[in-house]
Amino acid sequence: MGEHTRGGGEVPGGGERGGGRRGGLFDDLAGVAGGAFAALAGLRQEVEAAARSQVEAMIQRLELVRREELDAAMEVARRAREEAEALAARVAALEARLDAGAAAGAPAPAAPPTGTPPQGSAAAEAPAGMPNAGAGGSSAGT
Repeated sequence: MGEHTRGGGEVPGGGERGGGRRGGLFDDLAGVAGGAFAALAGLRQEVEAAARSQVEAMIQRLELVRREELDAAMEVARRAREEAEALAARVAALEARLDAGAAAGAPAPAAPPTGTPPQGSAAAEAPAGMPNAGAGGSSAGT
């Protein structure tokens, strides 16, 4: 029977094509080239991993932050700024109230800050052995 070629057909006459083992040589070259490409692909992955590692090490040395960390810090700063603006508006309103009371000649009623008990109440007393932080004069409004 004749020899098979790469295309699946037989070489007429049953002999080798072209006077040599040309088909086997090309198959060997294709195998070597395929192995070389596989090795190059593996080498490429190793080089990329090494480069990525070097870049990350450089980022850490430069103390740079990741985008997610920066976004989180910016959100915290935004909330703090909003809270500071709200507190500034509240202080301005309280100062205006004090100024209006002083202009009328009557002392403005002292309203305790929200969430704290009034002076002299049982809830304002300090626990035994603890100094009373609420006792004494208040420096509010001075």
